[in-house]
This record gives sequence, C-alpha cells and structure tokens, in this order.
Amino acid sequence: MKVRVLLFVSLFTCAVVAQSRSPLELANAPVAATGRRIAYGNDPLQFGELRVPSTKGPHPVAIVIHGGCWRAKLGDMDQRAVAMDNMRPAAAALTDAGVATWNIEYRRLGNEGGGWPGTFQDVARAADSVRTLTRDNQLDVTRIIAIGHSSGGHLAMWLAARSKLLKSSDLYVSDPLRLIGVVNLDGPADLRATLPLQQPVCGSPVITDLIGGSPDERPERYRDASPIELLPFGVRQEFFAGRMFAAHVAPYEMATKRAGDALHTTVLADAGHFGFIDPQSDVWPQVMRSVRRLLSMAD
Repeated sequence: MKVRVLLFVSLFTCAVVAQSRSPLELANAPVAATGRRIAYGNDPLQFGELRVPSTKGPHPVAIVIHGGCWRAKLGDMDQRAVAMDNMRPAAAALTDAGVATWNIEYRRLGNEGGGWPGTFQDVARAADSVRTLTRDNQLDVTRIIAIGHSSGGHLAMWLAARSKLLKSSDLYVSDPLRLIGVVNLDGPADLRATLPLQQPVCGSPVITDLIGGSPDERPERYRDASPIELLPFGVRQEFFAGRMFAAHVAPYEMATKRAGDALHTTVLADAGHFGFIDPQSDVWPQVMRSVRRLLSMAD
C-alpha cells in the first residue's frame, strides 16, 4: 500500500508542475466571502455553496463538481485539496462573470455512505435541489449546466446523461433536473477505458471500488454510471482534455457522433491537470468561453 501511495504522489506531482497553483493552493486561495452554505440533505457532506451574481437576475446556473479520484482522502494530501474547496476560485470566477454557481460536496469512497450508489445519489440530489433555490435567488432554471473537474468531470457528464437511466436502475429518479449543457474538465467519459489508469493515477482501484466490482462482475452498473454507455444525452457537451485523457478524446468523439450528440473538444496535451480550474491559468479563458457558449452568453 505504501508503494502505491508513493507512486500516486509522484504521478500527481508531475501532473501539477506545469501550472500556477496546486490543488491545496486553490483550496486556500482568497475569494470573496459571498458564498452561502446550504444543505441539500441530512449528512454533514450533503451541502453546497451557492454564489449569485450581484447583477439583476434571473441568472444562468453552473453546478460545480470537484474531483479527487472519487475519494475522500488521497495519500497524505490535505483533504481540502480533493474537496469542493479546490473549486471555490473557479466558482467565484464564474459568478463574477454572471453565472450563479452551486459548488457541491458529496460523499465519496472513504465516507460512510459513499461509493455505490451513494456518491451518485448525492450528486443527483444536489443537482435536483437547485429547483428549491430558484425563487429566492433569481435563478434561471431554463439555463443550467454542470461543470466538473477530473472525477467530477465524469460526474458532471453523468448528471447530463441520467435521464437515460431505466426504472430498474439503483440511480433512477423520475424527474431529474434538466441541463442544457455540460463541461468536462480533464475527466473520464468512459469508465471502462479508464480502468488501466485507476491504480497508477489514484493509487488504488477507485473505479472498481466506486462501482462495486469489475465490468464483468457489474455490467449493469457500468452501463448506468459510464457516460459513454448512456449516449446520446441530448445535451451539448464541452470536453477538455490534458495529457491524462488526451487519448480518450477521439474514441469519445466517434461515439458521440454515432449517437448524434453535439460535442466540442479541446485537447491541450501540455496543460497541467489543475490549470483547468485555476482562473489564473492560461487555460481558464477557454474554459470560460465554453461556459458562455453553452449558456448563450455574449462575450
């Protein structure tokens, strides 16, 4: 186990050297204290941070989902580095640009109730709770997107796709919140294809643990949890890939084309993994433009 953790830390360090701030630096970065913590459930981890633009509404909404290998803790890293804290600068920057943000926390592997199906159910419940926030915060329920980073990118895509779930699924809900777009920031769109990366990148078999087995053992769960297996979403998609997922873009493009979905890809093989969520990075303006495209906002 110690060897695996050391390997993960080494690879993780290599992934962040090419950008301005580490995940912990992002978590500790000063931002305007305008976010309001609001619970969407009874568990201590079932909450989000809502930020609303100071301008007159109704405001478009971005549901912001952090990554961290679907785990509550990674090696010896500070837990805030793999929690919603590291997305706070990105959420604040989006709100400054006129987008209300709902930066969510959720139970993950290592938390009681995390994994299958709790992680997915928390993310879904957090998204659906936007409806209850609408009236008091001038939110535009006709213009809602999800934006997620790393494993949160997978969950953002899954949110956009979950209307395809069958009633027999553990993850099915009858009336999921409708999204008009999704932004995946260097996260997996195909869980099966990402299995070879889980051990070297995350230090443990996180996808197998998240789903509760291998594709041979749990084929129905992979069909319900992997975005590529739920195509078409009927939702516009923006897929950013750095070096970690660059090789996954072409197969996903082919799958979305066959399914008839609208996909825009941006491959930045030299970009660091956390540059995608750092408003000070060279990558961020492209991320912001993708959000504006999906929400039909003027530049």
